[in-house]
Amino acid sequence: MVLIANPIYDSVFKYMMEDERVAKIMLSALLQKEIIKLEMRPHEYTGVTQRKISMMRIDFAATIRNDDGSEQLILIELQKTWLVTETLRFRQYLGSQYICKKNIPDEDVNPNGYGLPIVSIYILGHKLGDLQEPVVYVRRRYLDYNSKPIETGVPDPFIESLTHDSIIIQIPYLNGKVRNRLERLLQVFDQSYCLKSNEHVMEIDESGMELEEKLVVDRLIRAFVAPEVRRDMEVEDEILSEIESRDTTIMMKNRVIEQKDKAIEQKDKAIEQKDKAIEQKDKELNQKDDMIINMIRLFKKQGMTDEEISKELDMSLAELLKLSK
Repeated sequence: MVLIANPIYDSVFKYMMEDERVAKIMLSALLQKEIIKLEMRPHEYTGVTQRKISMMRIDFAATIRNDDGSEQLILIELQKTWLVTETLRFRQYLGSQYICKKNIPDEDVNPNGYGLPIVSIYILGHKLGDLQEPVVYVRRRYLDYNSKPIETGVPDPFIESLTHDSIIIQIPYLNGKVRNRLERLLQVFDQSYCLKSNEHVMEIDESGMELEEKLVVDRLIRAFVAPEVRRDMEVEDEILSEIESRDTTIMMKNRVIEQKDKAIEQKDKAIEQKDKAIEQKDKELNQKDDMIINMIRLFKKQGMTDEEISKELDMSLAELLKLSK
């Protein structure tokens, strides 16, 4: 058993993927293709910041060998998060990569100006709906009107530059699964191996591991003893704690506002009901006045004086004169 740094943390994940050998091993296993050449793009989208603490992004340009032996240059969008609310950010980031000029090869090899094919990889610290597989592949197919596969002229560079394949890893479903090469490599993300006393550290059994698995584990062992990585993990915890505290405060305030809104709504309903009652009462009074006025007219036609009518209707002379007007 060996102790390794937990790659769910951005600082550890970045440290791990900055090793070209380790990055090649992980990405080739995910792509299920041999990576001939791998280049990590500049880090303008990586790092620990208060706004992007929950999402880590790293771009790679990779030359891969296809099944037919041909070589192809592709762009790999690797993104990691443990929060459920990041879908919009994923879309925004992917959109920015589609329009990025750096992702368009030079004219000598790309006369039509097509963008590099993109493969997006999402490492999620949460579950997706009802999907229970730890690794999900979403791949495109070229089909005709009758849903039959198109064989001639594919892959087309125009289509490849506008659509992309995706690979989604659901960390919670790893949970001890080591059924294939990829899952054996991904076990370093399995949070069930975390020490109960310290989530920064995982305990992995390296007995029986193959060479490439040991290379990944060795890199994470070095991350575990690197002071700057350990310090960055502590910073991430502090920032995440602040974010959780802020979100809790916002949630509580929203709950208070919601309760006040309900109270105001109930008060408005009570006022509305009171207004309706007053309106109904006014209507009834108006109907009563109309009836009395009609009676006064009838009595006057019979020649009765105002004094006689007021006595008959049991009302003051002033009230009678007011209604008569």
